[in-house]
Amino acid sequence: MQLPLTDPDTLFEGLLQDLPPETAQMAREFKAFVRAKKVKTPEQLLRVVFLYCGLDKSLREVAGTFTALYEAITDQSVAERLRACGPWVQAMLRRMLSLSPVDTLPTGLRFVVIDASSIQAPGATGTDHRLHLAMDLVSLQFLEVLVSDVHTGETLKHFTLAPGDVAVADRGYAQCQGMSAAVQQGAELIVRLHPFSVVLGDTAGAPLELCAALKRQKMETIRTLAVALRATGGQHEVRGWVHAYRLNAEQANRARHKCRQGHKKGTPNAESLFLAGWVLVFTTLAPAVPSAQTIMALYRCRWQVELAIKRWKSVLDVDALRAKATSPLAEVWLHGKLLYALMLERRMRRQLGDSWGRLDHERVGTWWRVWGMLKDELAPMITGALFWKADAWAACLKVLMERPRRRTLQQLPPAALAVLYRCDAGQQEGEPMAA
Repeated sequence: MQLPLTDPDTLFEGLLQDLPPETAQMAREFKAFVRAKKVKTPEQLLRVVFLYCGLDKSLREVAGTFTALYEAITDQSVAERLRACGPWVQAMLRRMLSLSPVDTLPTGLRFVVIDASSIQAPGATGTDHRLHLAMDLVSLQFLEVLVSDVHTGETLKHFTLAPGDVAVADRGYAQCQGMSAAVQQGAELIVRLHPFSVVLGDTAGAPLELCAALKRQKMETIRTLAVALRATGGQHEVRGWVHAYRLNAEQANRARHKCRQGHKKGTPNAESLFLAGWVLVFTTLAPAVPSAQTIMALYRCRWQVELAIKRWKSVLDVDALRAKATSPLAEVWLHGKLLYALMLERRMRRQLGDSWGRLDHERVGTWWRVWGMLKDELAPMITGALFWKADAWAACLKVLMERPRRRTLQQLPPAALAVLYRCDAGQQEGEPMAA
C-alpha cells in the first residue's frame, strides 16, 4: 500500500523522473532561476511552467494555486517568472528530444516521417506559428520539434538527417531545394510529388511529359519512371524514380472534384484533371529493393504523424495559444506545452513499455485513451490540490480578485436591492422606505 505523501514537492517528484535529470541545473544555467524569493526552488518554478503551459491555467489561476501551496504571489510576478523561463524551457525541450533512442533497423535504415502544423493565437483567423516535426515511423517517437513563425514554410532543410535515414513527407515538401539538402546529408527520400512544383526531366536531361508517359500504357495500375527533378531556376537537381499509382474510378472522381473546387483561377486544365487521378510518389530508393507497392505502403504509414499531431491538439490543445502572438509569453507557452507533451509521452512509454505502440509489432490499441488517463493522473500532481493550505484561502482570494479596469463586475442596482430588502410588504416601488 502506498503511503500518503507529506508535501506537494514530494508529489511533484513523480513528474521529474520523466524529465532530464539536469533540469534544476539547467534552470540556473539559463538564468530562469537566479535566487530564491517567493519561488524557492527550480522545481517550484517548473510547477509554475506546467500550470500555465501544461494545464492552461490563467496567470491569475497560477498565482492562486501557488499561493495555496506555498506563499502569496501575484499574477504579474508569475508573468515575469515565465518570461525568464523561455530559454530554459526551449533547452529542456531539445534535451528531451535527445533522450529518444535512435531506432535503427537491421538494414541500417531509419524511416523518419516529417510534417508541419499550424498554431493560432486567441481570436486569430490564420496561422501565427508553425510546428515542424520529425517522427520515427517504427517507434513513433518524435525526433525533432521546431517552432517557427508563419513566414517559415515547409521544407526538408529544417531537419537534421543522416545516412540511413529515409525521409517520408507529403507533397508540401516536394521542393528541389529542400530535397537536395536532405540528399546531401546522405538521406533517402519518399515524398509525394506535386508535379507542378518541380521541373520533370528524364535521366538524360530531356524534359519529361508526365501525362503522355502515363497514357502510353492505359491498363497499368502502377507505372515507374526514372526521373530527374529540377528547381524552376535550375540550381538544384534530385535524381530518383516516380511511382505513379492509378486511382480507381470512384477515387479519381473525388480527386478531380476536389481539384476543381480548389482551383483558384476557374476551371483547371486537362493536365491537372488527368493527374488528379493518380498518386505520384518520388523516391531515391532504387525499385530493385523496395517495390513500388512497398513504397506506397510506406507512404500511407505517414498518416501516423498526422494522428500524433491530432492527438496533441485534441487532448492537449497544442494548437490554441494562451497568449497573443506578439506576447513574449506566446513562445514560452508553446515550448512549455511541447515539453509537457513529451513528458507525458515518455511517462506513457515507461508505464506501457516501448513495444506497446510500435508499428513493427502487432498493435492492440491506440494511445488516445491512455493519453487522456495520463493527463488526468498528472493534473493533481501539478496542482498539488491535496496539499492546498486551508488558511491560505484569504490570500488566494486576494490574488484572484479583479483589478480596477474599465469593465466593472455586474451587480444589482440599488432600486432592485430596495425591492428585495424592504420591510413593508405593502410598500410600492418608489415609495420611501420606513426609517
